[in-house]
Amino acid sequence: MHLRLEQLSTVHDINPISRDAALFFFNGFSRTLRFFSRRDRIRGIIAFFGGVVLVMFRWPVFGMIGQLYGLVYLFGQFFPIAAASMRDVPVVGQVFRVPAVERFFQSFGGGGASSRRAPV
Repeated sequence: MHLRLEQLSTVHDINPISRDAALFFFNGFSRTLRFFSRRDRIRGIIAFFGGVVLVMFRWPVFGMIGQLYGLVYLFGQFFPIAAASMRDVPVVGQVFRVPAVERFFQSFGGGGASSRRAPV
């Protein structure tokens, strides 16, 4: 089965909506609303949802860049936590123990291990 470019764009339009719906169902309405209404995350929220709108208006490259920036801005605090968990995985853990990779993921954290917590 071959997908045409128009069909692929339509599939990509549905992805952010399903990701937001999953966030809503896993966290509940009040926590999701609190997460997306915090003033310190307004830049990431605008970038993410602006990217969704750009993808729906057939500007997929710029929309995906906006979504990526918004996701990194919103969930950047979580990357060091996920990287620390990945160090314990048998095969992949060796990659996450490389000093350059550790520094890369720590750059997202903005603090020591005691100040980190999941963003949601």
